[in-house]
Amino acid sequence: MITFDPALPGYTPASDLRRMIGAKELSPVDLVEATLRRIEAVDGALGGYITVMADAAKAEAKEAEAAVACGDDLGPLHGIPVPIKDLEAVKGVRFTHGSIPDEEVATSDALCVERIREAGGIIIGKTNTPEYGHSGTTENRVFGPARNPWDPERTPGGSSGGAAVSVAAGMTSIAQGSDGGGSVRIPCGLSGIFGIKASQGRVPRRWIDEHSWHPVNNSCVGPMTQTVRDAALFLNVLAGPSADAEAMTLPAAPPDFTSGLERGVRGVRVALSVDQGGAPTDPEVVAAVRGVAAALEELGAEVEERDFCPDDSNDALMARFYDFFCIKGYAGHGELLDDPATADQLTDYLRADLEHGRSKNAADYYATLNAIGRYRAYADSFFAEVDLLLCPTTAVPAFPIGHPPTSIDGQAVDMPRWSCIPFTPAFNLTGNPAASVPCGFSSDGLPIGCQIVGRMEDEASVLAASAAFEEARPWSERRPL
Repeated sequence: MITFDPALPGYTPASDLRRMIGAKELSPVDLVEATLRRIEAVDGALGGYITVMADAAKAEAKEAEAAVACGDDLGPLHGIPVPIKDLEAVKGVRFTHGSIPDEEVATSDALCVERIREAGGIIIGKTNTPEYGHSGTTENRVFGPARNPWDPERTPGGSSGGAAVSVAAGMTSIAQGSDGGGSVRIPCGLSGIFGIKASQGRVPRRWIDEHSWHPVNNSCVGPMTQTVRDAALFLNVLAGPSADAEAMTLPAAPPDFTSGLERGVRGVRVALSVDQGGAPTDPEVVAAVRGVAAALEELGAEVEERDFCPDDSNDALMARFYDFFCIKGYAGHGELLDDPATADQLTDYLRADLEHGRSKNAADYYATLNAIGRYRAYADSFFAEVDLLLCPTTAVPAFPIGHPPTSIDGQAVDMPRWSCIPFTPAFNLTGNPAASVPCGFSSDGLPIGCQIVGRMEDEASVLAASAAFEEARPWSERRPL
């Protein structure tokens, strides 16, 4: 029987919190107050939050409690505290993007925030992010680094690093993240929690600038949670078409992602690719991912080792991704680099990305878009023959903040900032749904993640396989701190 520990509010799954609230076993006011106490107790050492919205959250909790008392219809997140990554707008709240200057106040809610509120969720604060999300770790010059709860000297990953800290450290059971190159999956993998990037277009965004309506946008909002069921519950809230959302939003209403989680994997065809075209990978990561394949095989899946590599090599694919990522970044934020008032204040990584984007021309961009078309055709043909793909989430476990590895398994890496996260960007380019499941620990006690990837618009199979693995190899019993 699941019970609620007010000292550790985030370790009770959101689905159980919602049931308790509906049954009047738990007050939204008590839950929010417990959450704020937990944030105050641990976040000073972890840097997960940029802004804590204590007064607003308490007021919303009182309204949520009154709705329960009156017998009102309650949404699926009614009374549940939800933090928002500071790349999404919350009306009336400081909106920094992890950058300087940090005085902007949002004048409207992002679409995902609207949907969370409509579902009864209570916005508890804004979480830390690298500058404009341009890193697979979470450091910026305004608020400092987010720190991994399993070892505060190490990174929790990024760019949704603050969100991962909130969930992994038991501050909240769910958090909103976003993923443009692995920014949900990377911190989930390094922090020992679950997360999923849905198919491109499944979770729409309503963009706030003129550079973000690109039909090949590679970034989407996604859930970061303690459990697979919580992610399915949260994805139900986030997904679905919107009249004023980005181009390429899927037009059909999504399925109920909580339905079919128990269907298992018997007869499911699973491919295993441990290095995705030759990416150097820590042997402990490889062993943990092979353990996922073995567990699914024990549950009745048909597993075969089969490399997934849409380009000549992982290096070639990552070079294409980096071009696309930086060209988009310069189109959206190049004025920061070109304005002397802000240029000197940029982080080194954002400056490098914007300068790389500025160096590219229309022919480079066309070549990149053409490559993305090839990658998508490759993925379609690959998933015509298999149902799911397993591969590492990251090439290494969490590393010291500011010091990505310069070699992996004895092989030197040319771009340490990207070479330790070579497995996630492919699925932002192809658009396929991909989850990260906690699958073990390194010899020094750091979490390891495994990606479970599915064919386009088949989040249900990814979630069902994740749930089957979670049941066979539960991960929530071991906690940091």
